[in-house]
Amino acid sequence: MRSNKEKTIRRWLAALAALCPTQAATAQAVLEGDPLQEVVVTGTGTRHLLKDAPVQTEVISGQQLKAYGGRTIEDILGGLTATFAFSEDDMGSQIQMNGLGNSYILILIDGKRIHGDIGGENDLSLIDPNNIDKIEIVKGASSALYGSDAIAGVINIITRKHTQQGLQLENITRGGTYGDLRQHNSLALNHGKWGSHTNFQLQHTDGWQNTAVEHTAAGEQPITDTRNKTVNRHTSWQVAQRLTYAINKDIQLYAEGTLHGKRIYRPSGKYARYDVHTYDLQYRNQNASLGGKWQLNQTDQLTLDVDWNRHAYHYYFTANTLVEDYEKSRGTLYYPYYPYLPDQTELQSDQQRTLANLKGIFALPCQNQLSTGLEYRYDWLKAPTRVLGGKASDWTAALYLQDEWHWPGRGRVAAHLTAGLRLNHNQQFGWRLTPKLSAMLKLSRPWRIRATWSQGFKTPTTKEQHYRYIRQMSGTYLYLGNKDLRPQTSNYFALSGEYTHAGWSLTLTGYHNRVRDMIALVTIPNYQAPDEYIIQYDPVKTRQYQNIEDAKTYGVDLNLRYAWKDLAIGASYSYLDTKANQYDTNHDRMHNVTIDGMAHHKATCFATWSHTISPAYRIGMGLYGRISSKRHYQINGNGKGYQVWRLTTTHDLGNSKTFDYRIEAGVDNLFNYIDKTAHGLHLGTTTPGTTLYASLTIRFHQGKQPKDNFIKNNNTYNPNSNRNNEED
Repeated sequence: MRSNKEKTIRRWLAALAALCPTQAATAQAVLEGDPLQEVVVTGTGTRHLLKDAPVQTEVISGQQLKAYGGRTIEDILGGLTATFAFSEDDMGSQIQMNGLGNSYILILIDGKRIHGDIGGENDLSLIDPNNIDKIEIVKGASSALYGSDAIAGVINIITRKHTQQGLQLENITRGGTYGDLRQHNSLALNHGKWGSHTNFQLQHTDGWQNTAVEHTAAGEQPITDTRNKTVNRHTSWQVAQRLTYAINKDIQLYAEGTLHGKRIYRPSGKYARYDVHTYDLQYRNQNASLGGKWQLNQTDQLTLDVDWNRHAYHYYFTANTLVEDYEKSRGTLYYPYYPYLPDQTELQSDQQRTLANLKGIFALPCQNQLSTGLEYRYDWLKAPTRVLGGKASDWTAALYLQDEWHWPGRGRVAAHLTAGLRLNHNQQFGWRLTPKLSAMLKLSRPWRIRATWSQGFKTPTTKEQHYRYIRQMSGTYLYLGNKDLRPQTSNYFALSGEYTHAGWSLTLTGYHNRVRDMIALVTIPNYQAPDEYIIQYDPVKTRQYQNIEDAKTYGVDLNLRYAWKDLAIGASYSYLDTKANQYDTNHDRMHNVTIDGMAHHKATCFATWSHTISPAYRIGMGLYGRISSKRHYQINGNGKGYQVWRLTTTHDLGNSKTFDYRIEAGVDNLFNYIDKTAHGLHLGTTTPGTTLYASLTIRFHQGKQPKDNFIKNNNTYNPNSNRNNEED
């Protein structure tokens, strides 16, 4: 008969065993997991089934992408989730995510930062919509894991991986109204330990004009026949090459590079102040990356990535033009004028970035998983006509740690806790600690609750500190940088509940994001600008980057999905409100400032149906809607509310082992909604009238899928590291 002491020891050992199950048993549970479940990586940098991800993650799946047939990444994000708002023009996509703009949104491609901007906005034409496998969206501050910029959230574009042995060829050609042309070609070849993937994309549109009315300065005659377009004609292209080599089943190396070009054609008109453009906008991007992954064992891995990126922005002159040239004037403040002839270019900015990241993922006892890494980033800017001194640079080094602890619990109750911390050191702004804490509680099969608290940190960019430029809209606008800017910090809180059962999925999330020392363009009196600029440009308005005292965004997001056999329906809704305060030096008081682009209500909805008619034919149909209330701005009016509807069809043809064929056709803006607000004022949407499109896909593949498919996502994939994802 056992003593009481012996019984107590046995009970404690049993409890410890429950908390720390054997590694082999856990790994086996993962290998036998449901292969149809989405696997996400963005929230923690490690693999989790979507249903068990401790950080709330929204996924636009490959099936949704194929059914929707989006023309651009802006089209895809704006049409499939209520989180985003866009206003496309020459100066970029003007993306906004839950009340915060582009500079607070981190966009990744396969876990790597996108580099290159148009007018301060990420150049989303760098993303080939036909090469996307899925999109993962994490809302709120993620600076502990990703560093600066990740205050509003993270968008991770995960590209398609060609792991099949043998040869694969793909051609996708799409045409549509307004001279829209989209071309995608890829060549993938995998043989033994070597892999090669070449990708080409071309995007072109003739642009469109929703109105010929131009907003003019007070007291001037209105213009009703401007040549300015709502979206100008533009062409972009990109060639990308990726090589992989597997030394053995545990070590993989890669090298990749891209070349990208874009030209925006600006029409010439007869109004000297409003629509005369003697130059187009030209962009050139180069990128080179190399790195590798070492799978130390079933649970541990090391990855190393080194990236170099360059983004150059030029004026491409189309007529004889006299331009003030800072570089040729040898740094003097008042610039002489120099002539430029047609087909000559003038450099506006040359941005270069080098980024190195060493990361490790390690399994620890008692269901803990540690992620740790070192990161170094160097930014260099050359802008002869836009930066005093012509050049500026900045560097940042960081150490980050993240621990994930999983409690499998008893029965259907389980919990997952993630804690992360980043120690950041910036050349100008010194040291900063940024923490994050998130938790998930699984109450039973259909119910999950997630909570997150995280801090964000963002240093002023070199442009925000040093840039100054002129923009001709309804008059001359002067934009100024500010060397006295302070770093921005944020606190983000979110609580969400999720219900999934019998084809239904419902997620409700409430959030609050408070940004301190938020940097925004603020209209200032002309007398506060340097006298020489006012004398030289005589601007209608002067705007400068300044720290707003604080800004708050808060809202509720709702996502609903239902799938039954060949039918799927869904909707997403976002309520948003913002409050910002700025100190008014003229009146020695605080006053409210609108966060530009905010809309209180946004929604999307869809209904799709697909059916296999025969082994050689499958049809799909979809109806999509996107709706927005009025968008608020500080100057130049508010954007009107709108709703736009879209009808799509897909047709998969053939029954060949080597060839696949697909035809897509559809109608966008079914009810011909056009925002005819005058040029120079804000629009609710830049969408043109009713548009038609069609595309043809031809795909050739030869070979077979390898049994040991360990090449997945270079810096995140680990087939057995997700030890904490048990089946429902």
